[in-house]
Amino acid sequence: MAFSDFFSKLKTGLSRSAEKLTTGITATFTKRKLDDEALEELEETLIAADLGPVVAARVIANFRRTRFGKEVTDAEIRETLAAEIAGILDPVALPLVPDAARKPFVILMTGVNGAGKTTTIGKLATLYREQGLVPMLAAGDTFRAAAVEQLQVWGQRSGAVVISAPANSDAASLAHEAMVKATAAGADVLLIDTAGRLHNKTVLMEELRKIIRVIRKTDPTAPHATLLTLDATIGQNAITQVKTFKEMVDLTGLIVTKLDGSARGGIVVALADQFKLPVHAVGTGEQAADLRAFDAGEFARALVGV
Repeated sequence: MAFSDFFSKLKTGLSRSAEKLTTGITATFTKRKLDDEALEELEETLIAADLGPVVAARVIANFRRTRFGKEVTDAEIRETLAAEIAGILDPVALPLVPDAARKPFVILMTGVNGAGKTTTIGKLATLYREQGLVPMLAAGDTFRAAAVEQLQVWGQRSGAVVISAPANSDAASLAHEAMVKATAAGADVLLIDTAGRLHNKTVLMEELRKIIRVIRKTDPTAPHATLLTLDATIGQNAITQVKTFKEMVDLTGLIVTKLDGSARGGIVVALADQFKLPVHAVGTGEQAADLRAFDAGEFARALVGV
């Protein structure tokens, strides 16, 4: 998929999020002055669009400093808002590039069930294969047969070997086996799937920490990236998920999925502002080409419909 095609799909996918923002902006600004009342209405619109109160307050403060008392149109507000949002997102828009000096470069994937974690692993494997790298996958969500089967399908699509074990096997043992096999095979990247059963946080936390301990017996520097996959449709609940997983593991980055048709794309801005974690990629569909490196400018413009 060409870059322009992906941007078009992102813009279409974020159209509901954009509508949420632009409807309020258009209703507020029709050749009127940017006074206290207008700013208050704009702040409420930004909060309702999942940007969160902290981001909304900062954006409003910038508008107050630079545009207060001036006559503005909704188009001018949207253009300025896109620039404000891009400024917040720019520092976290970092692609995930495996370090060739770390072989295999180990990526530990976390996230709740249903967030698109397993699918994201398959997409990443496909993208790395297209870049000439040799990926290997570890089906570490051993309690969900569907996750193992799904990963095996993606393994076939991407030409990646999938390391799996019988249902309910010890995930840490599987991770150790995957590390040994990936090292022996000379794999460039090892992507390890994990369970996402947040209803029993203590058990999940111990499982994740055990996986990391076992991985480090083979490579003390691994995992080299620990990513959280987030479903964009859950809005402000994403904040809670990031906090929860940060308590369990040392998160190094985020991947946001299901932006196709979500009305809550503004949550990406709130996440970037609060946690400062790299947003490596965003997903807009089920195909491998629907996962692309996160671009702050294109996302900001798509979010506000310009």
